[in-house]
Amino acid sequence: MERADAIVIGGGPAGVITAVTAKRTYPDKKVVLIRKVEKGVIPCGIPYVFRRMESVEKDILPDKPLESNNIPIYVKNVVEIDRHNKKVIFDDGEEMGYDRLVLAVGSKPVTPPIPGLELDNVFFVKKDLEHLKKMREAVYNSKKVVIIGGGFIGVEFADELSGIEGLDVTIVELLPHCLMAAFDEEFVVPAEEELKKSGVKVCTGVKVERIEGNGKVEKVVLSSGEVLDADMVIVAIGAKPNTDLAVQAGLALGRGGGIWVDEYLRTSDPSIFAVGDCAEKRDFFTRKHTPVMLASTAVAEARIAGANLWGLKLIRENRGTIATFSTRVGNLALGAAGLTESVAKREGFEIITSIAEAPNRHPGCLPGATKTTVKLIFSKHSGVILGGQVMGGESAGEIVNIIALAVQAGLTATQIDTLQIATHPLLTAAPTVYQFVTAAGKALPGICGI
Repeated sequence: MERADAIVIGGGPAGVITAVTAKRTYPDKKVVLIRKVEKGVIPCGIPYVFRRMESVEKDILPDKPLESNNIPIYVKNVVEIDRHNKKVIFDDGEEMGYDRLVLAVGSKPVTPPIPGLELDNVFFVKKDLEHLKKMREAVYNSKKVVIIGGGFIGVEFADELSGIEGLDVTIVELLPHCLMAAFDEEFVVPAEEELKKSGVKVCTGVKVERIEGNGKVEKVVLSSGEVLDADMVIVAIGAKPNTDLAVQAGLALGRGGGIWVDEYLRTSDPSIFAVGDCAEKRDFFTRKHTPVMLASTAVAEARIAGANLWGLKLIRENRGTIATFSTRVGNLALGAAGLTESVAKREGFEIITSIAEAPNRHPGCLPGATKTTVKLIFSKHSGVILGGQVMGGESAGEIVNIIALAVQAGLTATQIDTLQIATHPLLTAAPTVYQFVTAAGKALPGICGI
């Protein structure tokens, strides 16, 4: 029986970065990666294989990081973990032993109780190359597409497909607005307006009762009584942790249904780690389960797990999931990190919020200038930042990362207000109105003890 010091099961971003980090941290150890498929895809790129990319193959996750670190890749299917003998068993009966095992097996699409999901041309969003090829072909053979789910994936699919000539796109969301799980209302309404400008029909506050068709989808019936013509349906209502192997092995699950892990991503078996979508997520502030499934979060966990496989390094631990998102809808970029105002209030935090707006160029008459808005949420008593949101030009994608860093570091409004920043007329807002700093300054009068 072949043995490895560390086996990583899963070929997505979490698996790759875990393996690379482990090999760099412990160069004398044999680290191998096992995945089911010959080629994986870049998860965040999936919505964009239909128009912005010429083919699904352009979204293939490269093997270069593994190859350049001499990490062997095994294309095999693990069906069982034998914890007592510290080995994994493949579907062909072969076995491989391990000293440390990492589960990076991702997630599975949530299947809603909607009649008609079995009809042809109803697609779930899967991180599978062959599935995405069929999906792309179906898009270009369709005239009316209905997307069920107005979260990040659904909105990004709608934005992408709306640019295909001759294709009518409708998005159906149960909540009052799309993207409402990640943003406050003043941010989601402009995002919906961008979708509508692109020709997307937005149906919110309704659910899909059933999908109808004679073998192939023809109509989507809504709870409002409205009937949508459709020759293709995309189901994008979320995903759930893939815990099949963990359950088989008797590992503990968390309250949210993911594999339970501690701050170092160790499972209930100290020799087995779990990272990415399959691992339980706990909110940075509340420590409650949070259903965050992002490649960026997975990669952060992977670096922690890979560095701590054979000895805890206290400088690397997972203090909780901040939930940092970014997306683009039409010409509008949006980002969010930490708690929204609505979630903070629901959890009982006493808060102060502030908003700052300014062009992302100075002066604002320069080419490319776009109004960029930053909203920050602070603890009313300590002044510690709890979260923030941003929308505007492309710079929003990096401003939200600054907000995430501030949240993770526990910065206060005073510290942000006195932050030393770099600005340039062609790159940022003016230093006098830099949105992140200005929003913090505006919050100061309402913070106790300031």
